[in-house]
Amino acid sequence: MSLPPLLLIGCGKMGGAMLAGWLEQGLSPDSVVVEPHGADAFAGRVRVVRSLAEIPTGFAPAALILAVKPQEAANVLPALAHFTATAPVFISIMAGRTVAGMRAMLGDAARVVRAMPNTPAAVRQGFTVAFAGAGVSAEQRALTDRLLGAIGESAWVEDEGLIDPVTAVSGGGPAYVFLLAEVMEAAAISQGLPPDLARRMARATVAGSGALLGASTEDAATLRRNVTSPKGTTERALAVLMEPAAWPDTMQRAIAAATARSRELAG
Repeated sequence: MSLPPLLLIGCGKMGGAMLAGWLEQGLSPDSVVVEPHGADAFAGRVRVVRSLAEIPTGFAPAALILAVKPQEAANVLPALAHFTATAPVFISIMAGRTVAGMRAMLGDAARVVRAMPNTPAAVRQGFTVAFAGAGVSAEQRALTDRLLGAIGESAWVEDEGLIDPVTAVSGGGPAYVFLLAEVMEAAAISQGLPPDLARRMARATVAGSGALLGASTEDAATLRRNVTSPKGTTERALAVLMEPAAWPDTMQRAIAAATARSRELAG
């Protein structure tokens, strides 16, 4: 079953990844994408316009996806308020912006879903957590599930406040993993390995470990222990990484900082 017409506001890295996934699922060519910097890769498959003013008069999408920066909400959302009258679902992937804050700009009747995807959506391996505001129907929730399922796994929370730590863990999580590959590469070079080999090895190790984790029914702690031979090299390395003020504490502080920033973005 094909997807109904959508209105996508913003087609950057995340918006573009989502759009690519929806097109694979048979997105209606009547859908409209608003992207001021152009979305040439999608021209001819959907209607691409440069500004909100170019959205066709009378266009009534089943869902509006808000994929702009949270700092742009005050400029963008009021111009979309007239769509509220036709009762579509507004799906926001803007970090920090609350349902109440968005409804203040869209109108009290707006049906809003907050969702936080992550960049593995580009290879259909994303993970998205969503929260449904008041008035979102079962059909609109099902449509949201279809849209999020096109780019990976999805889950729902009933407490909107949980979207902030989700943003910190899942939304930002790929950056933490990429940083791991980056520092492993640098450490390998510092121990004398050739740069090309260090890069290949670090990337393949992180990617392969992620694939193993995804395929395994065992938890991460068990998989870690499986690699750690008593009195071996990995045990020696983990003794450094797991010092009280090292990796575990640093990650806790990093997640807390990102969660706090997500709440700040609510305005």
